[in-house]
Amino acid sequence: MKLKTFPLGSPRTRAGMGEIRQVLTLMIAALVLLLAASVNAQQAPAAATTGKAANSKTAGGKTAPDLEPKAIDILKTACHRLAAAHSMSFTAIVAYESPSLLGPPLAYMTKSQILMERPDKLRVFTLADGPRSDFYYNGKTMMAFEPAENLVAIAPAPPTIDGALKAAYDKAAIYFPFSDVVVADPYKDLSEGLKVAFYIGQSNVVGGITTDMVAYANDAVFVQIWIGHEDKLPRMLRAVFRNDQTRLRHGMELTNWQLDPVIQPGAFTSSKAEGAKRIVFARPDPWMPSRFAPPPKKKPAKTQ
Repeated sequence: MKLKTFPLGSPRTRAGMGEIRQVLTLMIAALVLLLAASVNAQQAPAAATTGKAANSKTAGGKTAPDLEPKAIDILKTACHRLAAAHSMSFTAIVAYESPSLLGPPLAYMTKSQILMERPDKLRVFTLADGPRSDFYYNGKTMMAFEPAENLVAIAPAPPTIDGALKAAYDKAAIYFPFSDVVVADPYKDLSEGLKVAFYIGQSNVVGGITTDMVAYANDAVFVQIWIGHEDKLPRMLRAVFRNDQTRLRHGMELTNWQLDPVIQPGAFTSSKAEGAKRIVFARPDPWMPSRFAPPPKKKPAKTQ
């Protein structure tokens, strides 16, 4: 729901793991979805369909953000329901576009099965347009496992899911587009920098249920989300990034929701993964600068 200032990771953990660089680049391009938003003056007509302008003028002539109360209530309710769940499982199908040599974009997809338990356990099985990858986090360590090549990277991890997601990206470029669903406070992430939110209407198509459609935005991305009218769970998201001149679209469908399911012991580790050939838990793309690296300091100009 909110685009984080840090992304949280492709499961690839070593350069040369068959098309790893291409897959990683595509997944980073899909940073989304999850849950973020942005709009500019060119998008104002869409907001006008609610009967309101996307922005209003204050007495001083400055533009003030327009946060429609009904839209905010729907977003808050969904986020609070997620935050209240001690554990959950769901499926995330992510589709994202990437430019092709012919011009029109190509679509790539991933399907992830997620199991989590607050505050310190997460498991993600991902099938992309490529080899499967598994991710395990048990509150102490995190493992990125490539079953097809029988390779595993293991590293110490922070004591919370939020911290582990950040560490996984910092250390190994591991990013999950649905990360904002499993963080401790989804609404805090969503609301930071939020400038526009408006209610669109209802749909009876997504997931075969009645959903409330809301659009919301910050300075980075514009998002449309479908939220179950009865269960208040996010069902689908579509996003377009403001600075993307090609207006590539990113989408995510969330299905098979289970809140507070019974979780079997040992669900957040794998003896098969632990016995695989070890590789370094590190970024597969040394050519790509870290988003957390401070900008290089400029050398002071020489004086005459």
